Amino acid sequence: MQFSSPLCRGRLVRRYKRFLADVIHQDNPLTLHCPNTGRMTGCAGPDWPVYFSTSDNPKRKYAHTWELTENPEGQLICVNTTRANQLVAEALAQGWIPELAGYPRVRAEVRYGDEGSRIDFLLSGGERPDCYVEVKSVTLLEQDGRGYFPDTLSERAQKHVRELMACARTGQRAVMLFCVLHTGIDRVSPARHLDPAYGRLIDEALSAGVECLAWGADIGPEGMRLARALPFTP
Repeated sequence: MQFSSPLCRGRLVRRYKRFLADVIHQDNPLTLHCPNTGRMTGCAGPDWPVYFSTSDNPKRKYAHTWELTENPEGQLICVNTTRANQLVAEALAQGWIPELAGYPRVRAEVRYGDEGSRIDFLLSGGERPDCYVEVKSVTLLEQDGRGYFPDTLSERAQKHVRELMACARTGQRAVMLFCVLHTGIDRVSPARHLDPAYGRLIDEALSAGVECLAWGADIGPEGMRLARALPFTP
């Protein structure tokens, strides 16, 4: 996935009101849209370098979108959560994820489940059962290269695990795909210390036949792509 043009670089001043961030770009103050509803733990330190895109849509109140952060270790983090599904869509189209390759039909945002959810991708066709793929963006790095999801207690994330378990129990394939958008993360685990209920649900899901995959992305100001499978450790 290439950005429409190389990202511009600035310096973070602060994030506020959840969806806004002030930066300094070429000695000038600038307000960015922040497309991330999470806590962004470890992704937004004062004076950290940030990279942003610019839209030519005249109807936008804020033309610039915060895309990447560079932490003091020089690691790049994608804070735009919409990019995870875009990267997975590209990987599915190109057949880069072997476990999910070979399905003739890929649909996005399909309604399913008893709790009123939308699955990120529904893969179908051929002789295999339909495959329900839920994508989760992983950016929380705490120590020794291990990434965690979620970055806080998340009832929504818990619901998605329950929905996948229900699919698996009916004989469909159910996959939780952790899309790692932090170049310092080399393996993924559920964040039991932040959301114990989520950790317990992941254990139940694995026993029910849900597959948990983790893939890391190459990240740069010119673009990103899913590049490598990473270990998932329950």
